[in-house]
Amino acid sequence: MAKALEGYKILSQDDHTFEPSDLWVTRMPAKYRDRAPHLVHQEDQDMWWCEDTRLVGMGPGTRPGRRYEPDPEVRKQIGLTRVREEHLRPGGHDPDERIKDMDIDGIDKTIIYSTVGLHLYKVPDQELLHEIHKTWNDWIADYCNAHPDRLYATALVNPELVEEAIDELQRCKKMGFVGCMIPEGTMPDTRYNNPMYEPFWAACQDLEMPLVFHIGCNRPSPDNEFMDPNSSTPAFLANIDRYPRMSLTDMIFTGVFERHPKLQVGVIEHEVAWIPHFLERMDYTWTDRLSTSTRPDRYKFPDGVLPSDYWYTNCFVGFQEDPLTIRLRDIVGVDNIQFGVDYPHDEGTFPKSREIAEKLLEPCTDEEKRKILYENAARIYGIT
Repeated sequence: MAKALEGYKILSQDDHTFEPSDLWVTRMPAKYRDRAPHLVHQEDQDMWWCEDTRLVGMGPGTRPGRRYEPDPEVRKQIGLTRVREEHLRPGGHDPDERIKDMDIDGIDKTIIYSTVGLHLYKVPDQELLHEIHKTWNDWIADYCNAHPDRLYATALVNPELVEEAIDELQRCKKMGFVGCMIPEGTMPDTRYNNPMYEPFWAACQDLEMPLVFHIGCNRPSPDNEFMDPNSSTPAFLANIDRYPRMSLTDMIFTGVFERHPKLQVGVIEHEVAWIPHFLERMDYTWTDRLSTSTRPDRYKFPDGVLPSDYWYTNCFVGFQEDPLTIRLRDIVGVDNIQFGVDYPHDEGTFPKSREIAEKLLEPCTDEEKRKILYENAARIYGIT
């Protein structure tokens, strides 16, 4: 029996590690170690903390694939409450084990993001956050260098510290990193329409480092329920794509992509079906709601250019199981869509990624399948 999508390569554009508990307390400079992110064994689950900031528990990396188990008793483990470090899937922190799981799942290459790192942007002290990021970047470089032809690292930086972020981007580029994650939700006074970021955007373009807005990756602001990972409401979670929408709109409507036409920004793990409406609303805002604006600070696009045009030239999106992605692909842009597995997180498609992708992509042409599964991500991230 032929395996699903036989003949197609898959480059997963969204996978993760789950960091070892001693990463920061052993690797950070000595002056920061007593303030470093660390694991606390709480009664209900092991939880990452950084000083007084609760980051994230073990849950997202302990049960990949169990939702597909036919045995209901096994599936019940998805509701496991006392989640401990020993429950983690080994591939989340052991690159050799990860390769074994990639082979099980039929994944050729993977672009890797943090898990704890998604929540590190909650740390308010910017100098401390910068050192935390540098430590992660060193560790993930070692992790990916164990299999450099299959594992590709992305950096963590804090663009609010513009000069330090540029220096760290340059360092990571020399280590072989292919992209960078930045907060999708900013502080109220440091939104991405702020001109302070201009040197950072320029550096990302010059270094050919795509930027990613990943779900849950927010700075501490009054409306960020992810400040406490156990208190997020259904209303918040169901509408969390507002963060990348706000950030992309700030960038587009202030001309970031016109000044930096090769800069690439991706939205990861928010699925795709919201994008057509988002593009229409941006264009309508430009043509109708701002048509009578006399504000002197309003940015002027070249004649005939619409905000949505910058989506197609400068933005991309990752998806896992959103069936509307394929139905809407002509609006979203086939060249802008990338498939991701989200290993080793529970909601990911491991170990049935090929079967799921085959079903989702059934309406696509061979060329569209190749683009979505491999070629789009390879082009954006510079992977051969």
